[in-house]
This record gives sequence, C-alpha cells and structure tokens, in this order.
Amino acid sequence: MERVDRCVVLVDAGYLLGAAASLLAGDPSRSRITVDHAALIQRLRERAEEETGQPLLRIYWFDGAPDRVPQPEHRRLRVRPRVTVRLGALTRSDGRWAQKGVDAAMHAELTELARNRACSDVVLVTGDGDLLPGLVSAKEHGVAVHLWAVQAADGDYNQSEDLVAEADERRVLDRQWITGAIRAKEAPGPCALPAVPRSPEITAIFSAPFPDGDGAPPAPRAAETAHGTETGAGVVAGGAGSDGGTAADTGAPPGEDGQAGERGGSRTVPTPKDLAALKTPAPQPAPNATLRWSSDKGWVERPGGESAEAAALPTLAQLTTAEQRWADREEDITTVGGDPFEVGQVFARRWLARVPAHPPARDRLAPLYPRIPHRIDGELLRYAARFGLLAHKDDQIDENDRYAIRAGFWRETGVEAGAPTGR
Repeated sequence: MERVDRCVVLVDAGYLLGAAASLLAGDPSRSRITVDHAALIQRLRERAEEETGQPLLRIYWFDGAPDRVPQPEHRRLRVRPRVTVRLGALTRSDGRWAQKGVDAAMHAELTELARNRACSDVVLVTGDGDLLPGLVSAKEHGVAVHLWAVQAADGDYNQSEDLVAEADERRVLDRQWITGAIRAKEAPGPCALPAVPRSPEITAIFSAPFPDGDGAPPAPRAAETAHGTETGAGVVAGGAGSDGGTAADTGAPPGEDGQAGERGGSRTVPTPKDLAALKTPAPQPAPNATLRWSSDKGWVERPGGESAEAAALPTLAQLTTAEQRWADREEDITTVGGDPFEVGQVFARRWLARVPAHPPARDRLAPLYPRIPHRIDGELLRYAARFGLLAHKDDQIDENDRYAIRAGFWRETGVEAGAPTGR
C-alpha cells in the first residue's frame, strides 16, 4: 500500500488548554481562559502544513465530556471543515475532574493511521507518556512524528521525557502563538459577586416583579439580605428529585411534553441603574420578591399562576411534524453552535414559524413578558439540555446560562419590555 503524503494533527485538548491556562492565568483550570476555537483550528492547520510541508488531511480533537455528551465547544468544533471530535469520559474523583479514555483513543487513532499509511506526517499536541507505544508504532510504519509542546509556565518540561526523546521533531507553542487564539479571563476581586450579563433582555428578566397569585415568596436569610442576594433556582427537568440534574438524567427525551422546575443558585437583586436600562421600566418588585419561572419541583398546576390564554399556547412538539423534527435535528447537529442565547433564538424561531398566525403569537406573548409560559419554558430548557448547557462539570446549573437562553427566546420573538404589539 502506497503511503499518502499529507499530515494529520492529533490534539489532546486537556493538555493544550490546561497548559495554556497555566501559562496565561497561572491556573490549569480551563474556566480561567477564553478560546477562539475557529482561530485555534486555523492556526494549528497553518503551522502543521508549514512545518511538515504536507497538506492537511484532518485535525482530530480529543477531549473529555460528562457521559461523553458533546458540550457547546465540541459542537462548534465538529462542524468545522477537516475537524473530527473524539470524546472520552469526564469523571470526578476526590474532588478533581479527570479524563478517561482519551489517551487510549489517541493511541488507537495514531496506530490505525500509521498502519493504513493514511499520512506521511503526524503532529501530536500532547504531553501524555501513555502515547509512547503508539508513537513508536507510527515510526515503525514510516510515519514522521512531530511533537508539539505548550510553553510551560515554570519554564520546565510539561511533557513526558520519553515522549520527547522518541519524537522525530519537537516544537514549542510559545506564549505569542498561544495568545493568537486563547486569552486569560480577568480574575474577579476577592469580594466581587459573580458577573451577570447586562443586556437589556437579561436586565429585564432580573428586574421582573413577583406575579400576583403565584404564592407567597420565601423570606431571605439574614446573611443573604446583607449581601443583596436571594435564594434563586436551578433547573429540574421532568420533575426530577431533590438531587437535581437535567432532562437527560430523568430519561425524558428532549422535545416531548414534561416540564422544568427550578431550585438552587442565586439571583442578584436589581438596582435602580438596572431598571433605568429598560425602555420602559418594569414595576418595582415587592420587598423580598422572587421571580419563579416554573414550579419548584417539576410541573405543578397552580390556580391563578398563569392565565388560561397562556396555558393554551401550544408547545413546539405539538406544532412539529415528523419531517420537521428530522430537519430540526439536522440543523442542531450541523449549524447550531450551542451558545445559550443562540439556543433560545433557534427555539423561538421554530415556534413562531409554526404557531397559528391568528391571533399573532407575539400579541399573546407580550402581556406575559418576561415570563415564558410554563410548558414552553420547560420544553425550552430541555431543548437546551441537548447542547450540554444545563450539565456543568461541578454538577450545578449555571444561572446566567438560563437567563441567556430565555433572553434569546424573547429577542427572537421581538417582545421587549414596553414594546408595542401587533407586529
């Protein structure tokens, strides 16, 4: 079998991004950096082709994910040209997260490419010594192995010495190269509260009053009042139990009837400046009021909590044919990146396109702003769960993501606080 003169790049994302975080932020946690994945892939491709002198066949991106469910970054990467994403498991032990199966997958891919003579050069971006047998096997099949390292924060090696010794070529991705696609996030001050998105849509949601007939709100604890926060809510899909989780945890397939409740998390009390940002300020919430987007535990019918007109609005699943469902899934896989705001917009766009036009859906939604009808809200959150937005590595639900999802929904509908209806 004749060998094909082209190069392949195998990236251990845990190594690349962890080492970059250590270099730029002094902490290996990937939450400390922001990554422009499009720019990073382009830079990897250009450098691989330049150093090997061969055209690129493919970039393999190896990473870990909870239950091997693709996260938003993986969804964005896998639809890029010449990029293949391979996921191992992400497990937690003794309070630390660890990838499982990533090095084995890289070893298998490297060995298979070399055995089938699919390429002449392989670029390995990794530091894991477990890949040494695969590297040796690739060399025995006549493949040139290029080992790339990320500049170490302490100036020392952050790769296996055996791996370094066995590679045909070794290059270092220095700070200047790394910062072309990766940036360190600014560390918050020691007393700073978590940042909250301040787009007009999200500001409106934070400042919404407690609706009449929705039950008496719980009084905040003294410590919470002193810090200006109130007990908020996390998402429980399909009436999950007290341990929390997502729609995927309950076994309820996304897009079918079932509702989402909320608990856990915190919410910042709106300030006068927040209210001034609205076109037409929402009514000032009553003291200690808490906005509830849905029931505390699963779906609960609450008399007076929602108008009959709102409750009668159909869900997206009720409006979607089998052919449309297939097309939606295809769009989700190939074009929807998974950004929370974008997910809310995509869901709203589909719902608006299929809901009966008379009377206009926008007119029926406008009086409810910023509350999304319970059944539609639950369906929206389960849809977001497909993109990994509700299952975070600390097993908690990110509150800002939930606000961004709903803000994207309202932006797509065109309903804003004080906006006239009748479009």
